[in-house]
Amino acid sequence: MANKSASGVVYLAVACYTGIIGFAFLFIKLALETAHPIDALAHRFTIALAAIAAVFLISRRRLRLSGRMLLSMLPLVLFYPYLFFTLQTYGLTYTTSGEAGIINATVPISTMALASVFLKERSDWLQKGFTLLSVAGVVYIFLMKGAAFQASGIRGIVLILLSAVSLSAYNILTRKLTQRHHYLDLTFAILLAGFIAFNAMSVTRHLSEGTLPNYFDEFRSATFSGSILYLGILASMGTSLLTNFVLTRMEASRMGIFNNAATVLTILGGVIFLNEPLAYYHIIGAFLVLAGVVGVGWAGKRKKASQGEARGASLARGAAAADPAK
Repeated sequence: MANKSASGVVYLAVACYTGIIGFAFLFIKLALETAHPIDALAHRFTIALAAIAAVFLISRRRLRLSGRMLLSMLPLVLFYPYLFFTLQTYGLTYTTSGEAGIINATVPISTMALASVFLKERSDWLQKGFTLLSVAGVVYIFLMKGAAFQASGIRGIVLILLSAVSLSAYNILTRKLTQRHHYLDLTFAILLAGFIAFNAMSVTRHLSEGTLPNYFDEFRSATFSGSILYLGILASMGTSLLTNFVLTRMEASRMGIFNNAATVLTILGGVIFLNEPLAYYHIIGAFLVLAGVVGVGWAGKRKKASQGEARGASLARGAAAADPAK
């Protein structure tokens, strides 16, 4: 019963993560209508750091950071937040959300490949097949919408592709670090790194342009303020916290596929908030995505069950060999 309860909490965390990511692209686009990409990232991580500090204050948990821990995290913060958010934000200024959606659909594939190399997570053919089914669902939706890779947007395509690889690398590194450090401490360190770097970059830019007194001008826009609060509290602090928590209990290859489920929510958000039409191909693609996500989860449980049976049989044979009387 305890294992089922723990599993339920993990999947609830995954569902929350998926829901938040599903609407993140919408709010990034809204924020970039008012702010420079670096300014948007600086304000986003300032709010995110304040939010995680509030979590520590409310929970009365002591922050545990050491020089050795921070040193071990350097590769992690390089990929996330530095590379991932910088590449994603600049990529969205050069490409369409449709192109970005197709490229981000490859995250589960790159995560699975990296996990097999660095974490020795072995995926069977069922898991690989369901992962490809999910990716196919996302690609189908965007291709039917008319998304096409334009030569003029090649810079954005490359940047979004690199951001997707960075997210996969982050999932792999987090999976390793959560075995040694508490996920709350990891989340604080990641957001602190983003706060320092992006604010330093933003202040430097304003100083060079002589616009430092206008540092917070974007907050005069209600749209920007609402978007950056969502991005800071939920899409940065919330998703980092949820990812770090889930990866203490779930394989990185399985976690990666939930990025595609977020695409379904992105489409739903467009229908509800932007009055975009809901076409037949949205429904078909969403079915393929969700079938792939559910299938990966089922295949993972099936694989664990078979491994458990194999271990049990091996132990029984060992016990029999040790006791010839039997």
